[in-house]
Amino acid sequence: MSDRGAPRVAVVHEWLTTLAGGERVLEQILRIWPTADLFAVVDFLSDADRALMQGKRARTTFIQRLPWARTKYRSYLPLMPIAIEQLDVSGYDIVISSSHAVAKGVITGPDQLHVSYVHSPIRYAWDLQHQYLAEAGMSRGLKSAIARLILHYMRIWDLRSSTGVDVFVANSGFIARRIRKAYRRDALVVYPPVNVDRFTPRADKQDFYFTASRMVPYKKMPLIIEAFSRMPTRRLIVVGDGPEFERAKAVAGPNVTLLGYQGNEVLVDHMQRARAFVFAAEEDFGITPVEAQACGTPVIAFGKGGVLETVVGEGPARTGLFYGEQSVDAIIDAVERFEALPEAIGPDACRRNAERFSEARFRERFEHTVAVACGQVEAQPA
Repeated sequence: MSDRGAPRVAVVHEWLTTLAGGERVLEQILRIWPTADLFAVVDFLSDADRALMQGKRARTTFIQRLPWARTKYRSYLPLMPIAIEQLDVSGYDIVISSSHAVAKGVITGPDQLHVSYVHSPIRYAWDLQHQYLAEAGMSRGLKSAIARLILHYMRIWDLRSSTGVDVFVANSGFIARRIRKAYRRDALVVYPPVNVDRFTPRADKQDFYFTASRMVPYKKMPLIIEAFSRMPTRRLIVVGDGPEFERAKAVAGPNVTLLGYQGNEVLVDHMQRARAFVFAAEEDFGITPVEAQACGTPVIAFGKGGVLETVVGEGPARTGLFYGEQSVDAIIDAVERFEALPEAIGPDACRRNAERFSEARFRERFEHTVAVACGQVEAQPA
């Protein structure tokens, strides 16, 4: 550790351009270690978003200065392994990376502790490669061959750089299994933070179902809409916009209301009043179902991925139910099973379950995990 007593901490993130799920995790990490120095491939945060990061400005890589880096930074993915390796964190005792692509590849020495909080191994380079190429229209042809070659290189680098991590922490058991498959390494699980305190549960539910998401292919929003269009006596309200909005609009029946993009107040109001929240994506963790439960609202979800760890599907403390495939018929069957439950799912059970994923709980668990890795405290049961 540092000669000054308290360990010096560096926090490495991928790219800082907007606030999404990964940045919410970063925000809480910086609340645990407010004196830490921040590093990233690029940093183009707005002043308002930067305030949530303790006002810190990241030390960045050469990609920050390349043409069109502000909007086209993802196009420089093939250069990011080289870029992340040039960040000098040699003066720190503890290095914490928040990684879903290259951040974990920062180079550390034998006397440094590197803890990597992994949102996922690089999805488009590992098991989701074929899905991403298909959605990008690159299943065949010259562009496909070039993309596959780049992703092959990324896989080799990703596996090699995993050896520099001392402790892997996954955001769910689902991602821990993906880490095991990709890197042959075990990972501890610390669920990401959800701001459950901004939601108030309501018991006076109204007779409509609700879903909300960006309308991108893997979210399967048109699937939910089509299913409810085939159930004309049941009402569905939808919040969200994106590339698949027109497709969603085309399959929407008169019982489906598409509100497009809405602000937080409208989103939360509908989430509180809904009979149930419907979810069709396979997510690494899935924050929205937790937010719905924080509102006291049960969840009807596709039973794969992180949602299996955030929704209780059976027993006296159940908070929702699952369906087994991403299909219209499966969603219809799940809604019918939900309505046929012998006892309604109560808002109190939903809220109690959501509180397991609070920001305070994340900070407590993650700080303890790093302290154990440093040998500062003994491990305790989760």
